[in-house]
Amino acid sequence: MNASDQTLIRMDNIAKVFETDEVETHALSGVHLDIRRGEYVAIAGPSGSGKSTLLAIIGLLDSPSSGEYYLKNDQVANLDVSQRATIRNREIGFIFQSFNLIGDLTVYENVELPLTYRGMGSAERKQRVMQALERVGMTHRVKHYPSQLSGGQQQRVAVARALGGSPSILLADEPTGNLDSRNAEAVMELLRELHREGATICMVTHDPRFARHAERTIHLFDGRVVEETEAAEVV
Repeated sequence: MNASDQTLIRMDNIAKVFETDEVETHALSGVHLDIRRGEYVAIAGPSGSGKSTLLAIIGLLDSPSSGEYYLKNDQVANLDVSQRATIRNREIGFIFQSFNLIGDLTVYENVELPLTYRGMGSAERKQRVMQALERVGMTHRVKHYPSQLSGGQQQRVAVARALGGSPSILLADEPTGNLDSRNAEAVMELLRELHREGATICMVTHDPRFARHAERTIHLFDGRVVEETEAAEVV
């Protein structure tokens, strides 16, 4: 396998400019980023450094103002909203700080929902949902609602929802931000387990304790990559 086959994401000279009331805000400037298959990458930096903007572009929730973005060797920087949504549903799994579960759906239904948008048959949906919930240790909660779960359990369900579609990459945006230290460590251990099983993970965090669990950390400041560090040994 050559290097291009192993590169899942490649970004060249990515910039993002927000314009409001004749004021330009340069959220990202000249960002270069490669993520290889099976890699665990952290994006770190202080508040306002551009971490979430970069993750939104990686996740096709937003488009860059300029630059090139290749996902699995396909140029995806300038796709329209519908095209981005289709690729996002098939290739990208999201884990959000606030869980983003739907309160009036059960655990099972929350994990199943993204799969229904693919037109997937009920038998395949059921198999994928139960496999995903088994991977995060939540099969015993399939009939519960989010309000009946702890924060840590809700985040596990959110991880299962992200895994259900067998995405090319998992994007985690401050996945421990709303959790106490014990549940935060449990979620981080779950991500480490998934990485050991072969998952590609890109995580945004402002907490160096969690960034050090990644193989490589991209440090942002004022919208630019100012440093890149590699872990001596993944914990």
